[in-house]
Amino acid sequence: MFPTLIGTVVIAGIVGYVSERTGFTHNGILQSIIICVGGAFVFYFVTIMFGLGFRAPGLNAILASVGALIVVPTHWRR
Repeated sequence: MFPTLIGTVVIAGIVGYVSERTGFTHNGILQSIIICVGGAFVFYFVTIMFGLGFRAPGLNAILASVGALIVVPTHWRR
């Protein structure tokens, strides 16, 4: 369980960094990483509590990170 949590954080950080470098988002590198890690944490704990998600924890981390990047920044922009 603990290695999965660490892997989720690492994958979410990589997704946040890559999304900022490729121009997918314009939040700043640190902000994108924080958004991705937060979304991945929430989805990780939902997966543990309710059993929702996909079989591969890495796929869960990637999809949760991208989902958080789509939802969070566009909510606050005009």
